[in-house]
Amino acid sequence: MEAKKALIAMSGGVDSSVAAYLTQQAGFDCIGGTMKLLCGTSGDAEDARAVATRLGMDFHMLDMTGEFRREVMDKFVRCYEAGLTPNPCVDCNRRLKFGALLDAALELGCDYVVTGHYCRIEKDGATGRYGLYKAVDTAKDQSYFLYTLTQHQLAHTRFPLGELSKEDARKIAQVQGFINAHKRDSQDICFIPDGDYLEFIRHYTGKDYPAGDFLDVDGKVVGRHNGAIGYTRGQRKGLGLAMGQPVYVLGKDMDNNTVTVGSNDSLFSRELIADDWNFFPFDRLTAPLRCKAKARSRMAEQPATVYPMADGRVRVVFDEPQRALTTGQAVVLYEGDAVLGGGTIIQVQ
Repeated sequence: MEAKKALIAMSGGVDSSVAAYLTQQAGFDCIGGTMKLLCGTSGDAEDARAVATRLGMDFHMLDMTGEFRREVMDKFVRCYEAGLTPNPCVDCNRRLKFGALLDAALELGCDYVVTGHYCRIEKDGATGRYGLYKAVDTAKDQSYFLYTLTQHQLAHTRFPLGELSKEDARKIAQVQGFINAHKRDSQDICFIPDGDYLEFIRHYTGKDYPAGDFLDVDGKVVGRHNGAIGYTRGQRKGLGLAMGQPVYVLGKDMDNNTVTVGSNDSLFSRELIADDWNFFPFDRLTAPLRCKAKARSRMAEQPATVYPMADGRVRVVFDEPQRALTTGQAVVLYEGDAVLGGGTIIQVQ
């Protein structure tokens, strides 16, 4: 029987390198592939090539700069200009890693795309549907960023690190002598390594985003901001306001170029509405459901009830008020280790 063929998405980091090794050890015919997402050369790509060479794997550099700019960077800017706070890692997974890269893998005759994500996929024998599950190492779990994966994508994806801890992965890399065994994990958005979103957007668009008024909850002007596009709900640092007590960004009016600030207590709310849903156990939500939900990646899951709406949107009602629920971010639903689905927050009640 001919071995299954897999394209390993190699970022140059330790996780994808160990995923390549484990997939090869599992008997797959493996080739390495690095997506070129940004212009210029990358040391990460050379690290990926070095690991692929060490494992005796063919290696492909896949130029996806156009797709990345169009599907991730352009959307990032559009969202900020509309007053939203986007999640580019979700978009990259959806459109690039499990979209364009999977298409490339299938064209190369591969059966699977393999990545170094800490997550698990299981197939339900009764329904035939694929489910997404949290990693065994909950501290490294990346399921929140993968809620958009379709049944087709799950059927052609493998996550070898889902059962491992990060420490396990580093030990394997060290034993195999991988060049990146002790490489630090990347933390920032890859196209904004310094974290200065406003400066990136200004440079990317060539636009100047004018200063405007900070307002309090009563609409009174309390200061001047440096461009509403550069602020995020819940933000405290960098406001430059002396109001006698800490204040936080509560919201933005992009049409009038104003940013409203107020107390931390004003940031708490129980309800949100989200659209663009993807579910795993079923195609759509048809009845109210008790579950746990998280509305940003570092938020602990919270008990909630979700209600289907007639137009396909879903209303999420948390048992307790949550801080800084933000439009543009993802809300992801869980039942134990299983990811039920997720959507994009469009309204906070």
